[in-house]
Amino acid sequence: MLALERKNRILEKLQEEGRVVVSQLSGQFGVSEETIRRDLEKLETEGFATKSYGGAVLREDGAADAPFGIRKKKNVAQKRAIARLASQLVQDGDRIMLDASSTATYIARALKGKKRLTVITNSVEILAELADTSGWTVISTGGVLEEGYLALLGPGAETAFGNFWADKAIFSCKALDKTQGIMDARETFAHVKQVMTASARESILAVDQTKFDRKAFARITGIRNLTTVITDEEPSGDWQRIFSQKDIRCMYPEAALKAAVPEIHGNK
Repeated sequence: MLALERKNRILEKLQEEGRVVVSQLSGQFGVSEETIRRDLEKLETEGFATKSYGGAVLREDGAADAPFGIRKKKNVAQKRAIARLASQLVQDGDRIMLDASSTATYIARALKGKKRLTVITNSVEILAELADTSGWTVISTGGVLEEGYLALLGPGAETAFGNFWADKAIFSCKALDKTQGIMDARETFAHVKQVMTASARESILAVDQTKFDRKAFARITGIRNLTTVITDEEPSGDWQRIFSQKDIRCMYPEAALKAAVPEIHGNK
């Protein structure tokens, strides 16, 4: 097993269990405890873990974001539910922007029944996902490939998004805070999403409940700049009041199910 693969497997275990033990990892991967300690030191330097006696614990302060391959495997059912709701907002012929989040990949897959879409994205994964889609226009932003993220970033990606005007920009984030607004783990990701929200008629945030009431390093934009929030569970009363006050539509599966079931009246 390559060192990078081992480190990513350790990070997966951290994401799932919240902590890891050096002696257990050493036996699992068949390497020395010193090798595992070096892996944990790298994860600590990258902002994913905090070393503790005999192991490490997961950092939950939003200082770093896990690589794409790990994020894609987390909360799969929730992301699929969000993707189904997002697809309801997209009409045949729409021009949409999709970011390089794992949630956006599920959304791209859910949109495949639509016709004549124009999709502008900085996601290598989405470009591959839509490679066999007929009748669409799929545009890559270009930019610098971020190692481990399958994302094209930097001035090239930002300029490309800024050169278009879309009906809808659909994106995710690392954290959503009542005061600071929408936030991401890295400045480079935040900058791209800032341009996206400024380059579309509607800004749609697709985010699961684990991102609510959290803070991350880089601010994307204020909540007031959103037109729609799509999530996997009914938000708290405080959040619903905020969305209502700012005239932001909030969609989640339970509300969609209620709306789909007609009322039964006594008179026929």
